[in-house]
Parts: sequence; C-alpha cells; structure tokens
Amino acid sequence: MLAWTIYLSFAGALAEALLPKGRAGVARGLALIIAIVGLGIAIAGFAAGAGQGRMIIVDLPWVPSMGIRFILAADGISRVLVLLTGLAAVAGVLFSWNIELRTNEFFAFFLALIGGVYGVFLSFDLFLLFAFYEIAIVPKYFLIAIWGSTRREYAAMKLALYSFVGSAMVLIGLLAAYATSGSHSTGLIDLAHAGLSVPFQLWAFPLTFVGFAILAGMWPFHTWAPTGHVAAPTAASMLLAGVVMKLGAYGCLRVAMSLFPHGMDPWGFSFIGIGSWREVFAVLAVIGIIYGALVALVQTDFKFVIGYSSVSHMGFVLLGLMTLNQIGVAGAVLQMFSHGVLAGLLFAVVGRIVYERTHTRQLAELELMHLSRRMPFAAWGFVIAGMASMGLPGFSGFVAELEVLVGSWKADPWWTTAAGVGIVIGVAYTWRALQKAFFSDAPHTHHSHGDEHGHAFAAITWPEVAGFGLLAASSLAIGLYPRILLDTIEPAVKTLLAGGGR
Repeated sequence: MLAWTIYLSFAGALAEALLPKGRAGVARGLALIIAIVGLGIAIAGFAAGAGQGRMIIVDLPWVPSMGIRFILAADGISRVLVLLTGLAAVAGVLFSWNIELRTNEFFAFFLALIGGVYGVFLSFDLFLLFAFYEIAIVPKYFLIAIWGSTRREYAAMKLALYSFVGSAMVLIGLLAAYATSGSHSTGLIDLAHAGLSVPFQLWAFPLTFVGFAILAGMWPFHTWAPTGHVAAPTAASMLLAGVVMKLGAYGCLRVAMSLFPHGMDPWGFSFIGIGSWREVFAVLAVIGIIYGALVALVQTDFKFVIGYSSVSHMGFVLLGLMTLNQIGVAGAVLQMFSHGVLAGLLFAVVGRIVYERTHTRQLAELELMHLSRRMPFAAWGFVIAGMASMGLPGFSGFVAELEVLVGSWKADPWWTTAAGVGIVIGVAYTWRALQKAFFSDAPHTHHSHGDEHGHAFAAITWPEVAGFGLLAASSLAIGLYPRILLDTIEPAVKTLLAGGGR
C-alpha cells in the first residue's frame, strides 16, 4: 500500500508538468488532492503496520547482473517518516496557494521532490535508496532557483554542491561495501549481514556518515542550510527543514550505522579525549546544537533565526543516534518527526503569513509594526510554534528532546550537560524573536511598512489556517500521547541496533 505514495507523487508531478499554462487553480487543486491521498495512504500504512515488524512491499529484479533489486519495505522508522512526509506535503501545498508564477511547474517539482522523499524512506536496496536520494535533490534546486528570493541562485547552487559532494562520499562507501562484501547483492539486509571487516568499517563508516550528515546539517557542514532556508519559497523551506534534512539523518541511521556498526568501535588510542568516531560525531552534534542556537540569537533576519534553529535542533537528532541505546535512538527518530512538523510550522508563519504581507523579514522593521495587534493569528501562531519548538511540555518537541537527553546521559553525561546549554539558548532566541517581531513596545513610526494609519494587511486565508491547524494538531497529539509513534519506533530501533551487531 505504501508504495502508492511514491507512484502517485510522480504521476502527479507528470500531470502537473503537462497541464496547460494559466491553469493555476487546477494545478493547486490537483496538487492538494495528490498530497491528501498520499497522506491518507501514509496514515493507513502506519495503522496497518502497528505492532508488526519490517514488511516487504515490493521485491522485483531491477539490475539482476549486479544483484540490484527494486525492494520497497517498511518498518516502524520508515512508517513514521512516511507519515511526516505526508503531513509536510499537504501543509506545503496549502501554504503555496498564493503561487502564481508558473504554478503547474512549481507543483510538478514539488510533487517530484515528495515522491523522491517517500522513495528514500521505503527503499531497502541501497542503490534504489541512492537513486531516490538523488531524485529528491534535483527538484529542490529548481524550487529555490526559480521561485526563491534573497540570493536564490547562490543558495540553490550551494545546496546542490554540498548535496552532491555528500552524495559522492555516500556512493564511494556503498560501492566499496558492495565490492568488499562478495554477496552479489545490494539489499540493505544482505549487506548488513555480509560480515564486513572491522578495519574496512573503520574508514567506510565516517565516509558514509559524513556524506549523509551533510544533508542533515551537521556542523561544520551546515552552512548550506540557513542560506537555503532563507532563499527558498515557503513550501520549499518547509520541505527542506521538514523532510529533506531528515533524508540525511535517516541515511546516517539506516545505512551508515546499519552497514558499518563496528566503525563506531574504539580506535584503541585517544586524541584530546576522543577515542572513536562515535565520540567525534557526538561532539560535532553538541557543537551544532550550541552553535546553531548562539547564531540564531544574534540574527537580524527573522527567517535566518528559524534557519539556524533548524541546525541546532538537527543536532539533537545526530546526538540521539550516537547514544547507541534504544531510548536515545528512538528519541532521535521522534525528534525527526517533531522537528519536521515544528520547523514547517515556523517557516510557514515567518515566510508565508508574515513576510508575504509585510514584505520584510528584518526584526528591526517588524518591531515598528506592532503585529500582535495587526496580525494576531500570526502572533499567536508563532507563540504556539515557538513554545513547542523550544520544548514546552504538551508538544512533541518536549518528549523528543527529553528522550535524546536521557539517552545521551546514559552514554556520556557531559553530552547532556552541553546539549542542555543549547536548550537554554534556544529559549532565549525564541523569546527574543517573539518579542521583537510581534510584541515590541518600540514607538510607532509612520514610515514603517503597513503602518497603522496606512493600508491594512491582507486577511488570513483558509489554506493558511488549515495548514497551520494540521501541523500544530500533529505536534500537540504526539506531545500529549507520544506512544502513538513510540510504540512503532521502539521495536524497529531495537531490531536495527541488534541487527547492526551492537
């Protein structure tokens, strides 16, 4: 059933591309229908897989001479991330309702990106996964380069170059694993049990992990992310932070950690207190948490605040993966879902609701507009999204980060202490942005955009309300009852960690 999320998305992309120009309403409606059907299939697949392990969906020969097969399968991790993709797709279409420039082409690229993301999360053949991974990157370039703003060509090219460098590293690791294993199979499960030597894993693991982690925004390879977020149109920002960065984290877990578990073993010596690749990447994750939060704290562009906050929050995902214990890794997967929803929500408020009406993202200019009175939906929407993002109990961010912190404490209490500093700074940058953009007491000037004695801002539209409600309700539901996802995530994580030889 879940395979139809891929097929429908690509079919929808083709249909959008073939639509006559000037049929913007039809293009929007078709994209929304495809996204809603995809979400429905994701929900049905998630419910059908409750309490079950990995299920093979499709298994057909693809390139028999090389042992490459078209294998689609789903375990608890895949089902949760497919569900996230469905939510992000629907919300992305709703927040793109204002696109007028080449509307059918926009939604063609949008649906092609969504199809690629679904494909990555469901692929259990390494070269099939890599093919979908590359497919997801190409539409992203055009979405930013054509429909973006603020140095869009530079941002799109930077994203593409970083992505393809990471992809090259991943490809080298996969080819080396295939050639070394002697199994004549590219199936993920077959290669995971091929008995690759420890010396081989010690160099293949960091190569492959970093290749994927570049797309996950790991410090110091994160610089493409804020630039891309700011330049991208709202829906593309939502997808970039919501699901595309998760492709990198998913690859770290599903490929690098599964195929090369002994790559995280101790080296046998210590350098400045670090004695394994596991510790190296945990330290980089913690640096990313603190660095992203500190840079977000001093930004003057509202969208850059959210862009750097994404780098910080993705650090929790990578830290959770490096705990190598069930609660930490399960927390990392839950954080992927939570951040996907909440980052999408924040970019929707800042990029679509605020920027499209005020035509500025500068906090100094927004201070003069008193938006809490003039745009109360945006103000209270950011209150909800911001509080949820910084870990307010009752929302998904709280339980996800709590699990990561508990897992990291079991692994190394210093990791947790340092990550806690990042959380405190996260509170500071969220409150600062909230106060400056919406609740400032700065004196009013008649020269500010949309001043109170000038034109009124456009009313909030039904697609904006619907998109906001979908994402906020999702975070609230998981925050109030996280077992909805954890009952599915934990068995898959337990199997993956055990199967990886840990």
